[in-house]
Amino acid sequence: MRPSCANQSDAIAIEAMDDASDDTSRGAPMDYGSRQCALPQSPRPQTSHNNGGRPGLPPGEGESMQVDSDIADASTTMDDLSTVVSTIRNYQYENGRRYHSYRQGQYFLPNDEREQDRLDLGHHIFKLIINGDLYRAPIPEPQCVLDLGTGTGLWAIELADILPGTQVIGTDLSPIQPWWWTPSNCRFEVDDAESEWLFPERGKFDLIHARGMSGSIADWPKLMAQAYDNLRPGGWFELQEYETLIMSDDDTINQAVALRQWADLLNNASEKFGKPMLDCVKHRQRMIDAGFVDVQQETYKVPMGTWPKDRRLKELGRYQLYQMLEAVEPFTLALFTRVLRWSQEDIQQLMDRVRADLCNPKLHLYSRFHFVYGRKPE
Repeated sequence: MRPSCANQSDAIAIEAMDDASDDTSRGAPMDYGSRQCALPQSPRPQTSHNNGGRPGLPPGEGESMQVDSDIADASTTMDDLSTVVSTIRNYQYENGRRYHSYRQGQYFLPNDEREQDRLDLGHHIFKLIINGDLYRAPIPEPQCVLDLGTGTGLWAIELADILPGTQVIGTDLSPIQPWWWTPSNCRFEVDDAESEWLFPERGKFDLIHARGMSGSIADWPKLMAQAYDNLRPGGWFELQEYETLIMSDDDTINQAVALRQWADLLNNASEKFGKPMLDCVKHRQRMIDAGFVDVQQETYKVPMGTWPKDRRLKELGRYQLYQMLEAVEPFTLALFTRVLRWSQEDIQQLMDRVRADLCNPKLHLYSRFHFVYGRKPE
């Protein structure tokens, strides 16, 4: 029998909340100095949820990427609900960016329209890495799915579209999901993944998914334990993460002085914030410690720029470069001002130098993406 996915009592359903934005910049290309890095136009891959195969995936650890030598560039009363909704939407503004108000300060990235564009692009990149799939866990048609930190909700919406018989729940601190074109088998709720989970579906989820949560979670063992408890026996938990370390196979990273400084400062600030960005390298062992079995970790190199010779990696790198250029400001502002106490002037100067490094076609840069998934024993 299909598990029931009734409404959650603790979190706040946001299926019919409009989000009028005051940001008109969504979708516009950004000018980074002498080089305009507009979002490349490329057909999106055909959406699938999991094809189970590895062919066509980016290189893993121990594998190298060839450089293209020809490249030139690089439930409650309505009154109560209205009060809660008003509080949630009373966004905070800082450093010219908009931030969430629910559990204020717990998440350092903004939630404005520009950041939503970056999150949508990140969703596309994650799918490109794994050939258009939405997840890697070997479960073809889960019946009840939870998406933690759903962001703009694209992952949840696409899965619900592909599997109309599957109930999909997405949770996030910000009610920024497009309820007006959400499938009927998908719903979104404002909730904090670090709080106690009170889902009526407890013990019935077939798949729990989370992406890009590093830097957002202080107690990973607690989150692992809650995921374990909320899965049915045989259900899967999958984490998709990227490292905030930037590398190269030919030592050109040594020439990216500002970029290396920025990454070191970012990781140091996240440690002081209590939610380290580099925690993703510990996820496999944490899953094992939580009781999961058949734990797998897939690691892929994702280039920044069009320097790879391989045509598919070149396309992936084009998108990832634009994503990185858009990520510099939101990743820097809150942590550097709140934690490191940097001035706006110093931050701006560093960000300009970081973007210059990213746009240097002579630097063959990449970062590693991890897909970690494990099964709750029967």
